[in-house]
Amino acid sequence: MINKDFFQALDDLEAEKKINKETFIETLETALASAYKKMYGEAKNASVKLNPEKCTIKIYSYKTVVEEVTDPDKEISLEEARLIKKSYKIGDEVSQEESTKDFGRIAAQTAKQVVMQKLKEMERQIAVSELSEKEDELLTTIVKRIDNGTVYVQISGSHTEGVMLPSDQINGEKFNVGDRIKVYVKKIKDSFKGPQIQVTRSNIGFVRKLFELEIPEVANGDVIIKNIARDAGNRTKVAVYTEKPNLDAVGTCVGFRGQRIDTIVAELNGEKIDLIEYSEDPLEYIARALSPAKVVSVETNESLNASRVIVPDDKLSLAIGKSGQNVRLAARLTGWKIEVKPESSIQTVEKEEPQYELTELSEEDSFQNLDDLDVLEPLDED
Repeated sequence: MINKDFFQALDDLEAEKKINKETFIETLETALASAYKKMYGEAKNASVKLNPEKCTIKIYSYKTVVEEVTDPDKEISLEEARLIKKSYKIGDEVSQEESTKDFGRIAAQTAKQVVMQKLKEMERQIAVSELSEKEDELLTTIVKRIDNGTVYVQISGSHTEGVMLPSDQINGEKFNVGDRIKVYVKKIKDSFKGPQIQVTRSNIGFVRKLFELEIPEVANGDVIIKNIARDAGNRTKVAVYTEKPNLDAVGTCVGFRGQRIDTIVAELNGEKIDLIEYSEDPLEYIARALSPAKVVSVETNESLNASRVIVPDDKLSLAIGKSGQNVRLAARLTGWKIEVKPESSIQTVEKEEPQYELTELSEEDSFQNLDDLDVLEPLDED
């Protein structure tokens, strides 16, 4: 069967929908073979071969050469086989081209259904593959619809929409259909409905990508973001550093008259951003992380990965932050547990804490009731 229009349609599909023609031909051959078997019996061994160069479609049936035929659909006697070709012997496979003129309408419809289903699957796979390149990227999208707090956005350059759950939105943000908004592509997954893109504005990745967008030195690697701790809608701490001696990492991110950081803050709807200069010294890093509070001293216990920070009494509430937000973000940023204490509490403990000396005990002294022993006696103040 020769059908030039059919193969031209395959060329058009490859050009318009970016579907590899060879892959499509393999799928089509399987579908047509399935349709042929459905029409002439599932027991038949058959295959379909498409030749795009000659624009031909051929159907072949296969039978095994046996001494005694028990299954006519799959077997052929040695005598019959040698009528076709004298060299055939027991166990050989005989192929014969079948007529396609009786390949009726029902079989063609079955083939079409299988092909269309496979076509959709291939289109979906291509869409997922193309969209996967956008994962971990910042995109400008248009709000398409809002349903029970979930915002659906149109991804430019595709027919796919992104889904932004309420938990992925910045607290207090309100959107309207048609708004242009920036989103961070958090995850892309395939489903029976097609590829689903999960986007967010509350993720720390959103802040990182905004810095790369607005600050060229971050984008090219001159300034490195070491870590980010975020309470979306309220406050974000960003630790930055540079290996270039003549470059101020924090100042570079702030920009001339604060223009760079102000642009990022505006995109985050006024969310406060603390820029922290990263340090390899944990004492210095922890102290800086508690910005904007001033720190008197820092002590660390590496075995417990814990630290105690002393701050002036009038800076205690600032260091801790509302509902513990500042110290909590500092702990996330540095990776250390942080306990904040006012300076007065340490001074009071040192003043009231008595000093002791150890007295010797005789062998007759009992250890049953330690309250009766003057083992540790306060030193005379004189």
